[in-house]
Amino acid sequence: MKFIDEATIQIHAGKGGDGVASFRREKYIPRGGPDGGDGGRGGSIFAVADRNINTLIDYRFARIHRARNGQNGQGSDRYGKSADDILLRMPVGTLIKDIHTGETVADLVRDQQKVLLAKGGNGGIGNLHFKSSTNRAPRQFTHGEPGQEFELKLELKVLADVGLLGMPNAGKSTLIRAVSAARPKVADYPFTTLHPNLGVVRVDHNRSFVMADIPGLIEGAAEGVGLGHRFLKHLARTRLILHVVDMMPPNEEIDLVHEAQALAQELQKYDETLYQKPRWMVLNKTDMMPAEKREEICRQFIGNLGWKGEYFIISALTGEGCKQLTYAIMEYLEKTMPPLEQDDTAQENELLNPC
Repeated sequence: MKFIDEATIQIHAGKGGDGVASFRREKYIPRGGPDGGDGGRGGSIFAVADRNINTLIDYRFARIHRARNGQNGQGSDRYGKSADDILLRMPVGTLIKDIHTGETVADLVRDQQKVLLAKGGNGGIGNLHFKSSTNRAPRQFTHGEPGQEFELKLELKVLADVGLLGMPNAGKSTLIRAVSAARPKVADYPFTTLHPNLGVVRVDHNRSFVMADIPGLIEGAAEGVGLGHRFLKHLARTRLILHVVDMMPPNEEIDLVHEAQALAQELQKYDETLYQKPRWMVLNKTDMMPAEKREEICRQFIGNLGWKGEYFIISALTGEGCKQLTYAIMEYLEKTMPPLEQDDTAQENELLNPC
């Protein structure tokens, strides 16, 4: 299935049915009185987060979603039928924005989270409700209200605890294959990864975290070089970024320090908040180095880079150092675990969609 992480849709909630002005007409009942019923409510449109969906491809081609109108009221005290609501199932992690105002309508971060996007119109009132002691034969009725209409932008940001950042062919896909059951494509040419891949890393029986692999980033991405910044948004929800460095590039003239600094600058150009996220340096492909010089070469690189944070020496191909890395990540995530929040979906829904 093709991975689509952006889409634009139009939603139209249903109009409420009209009320009706009607009078009871039966034999031997000359003044039956008003009996016009109310119109039915128009269909509303909801977004529902579904963990079994991982792409917005359904909304790339089906752009217009229209709920049915409510049924008009009828005589003999018959009310119109309300229209069925529409449920738009989207991947967990979908951000929904109003295109014209730029406001965030909903952020689907929990499975089965349900948010109202467009409210259907209320039905009109029949003349049955206008009768009184002074108005025995009312002819008043009201029309149904129109439903809400919006043009929305859907943007998928994958939910992961850890994100992999690095140049093409740095070994990010090999790393996620080594520590999880994910099987992204691995090859000896740049930009093998064309869309994000997620893998669950199980450290222990009840201890695990989600790792995200995104396509490689190169210098000049802000100007659209390579795949540009398009996939960096998938790191926005992560709590830790692993900067993977290929310590044995195919071209000996490549300046690894300059590449690492350039990648950090591209991250900063895209989003300062993302740049400020905790970031660890992961020195990969060290199995290709002489064993006796491995530590010295890596320390020299870290010193020339001026890196003061955490760093790990691994080989994703042989698995050397990967276990220590995953245990360190798990300990960090457990220490920085945010407090559990109450499920306030209903409150958020009311704030975002006041009715």
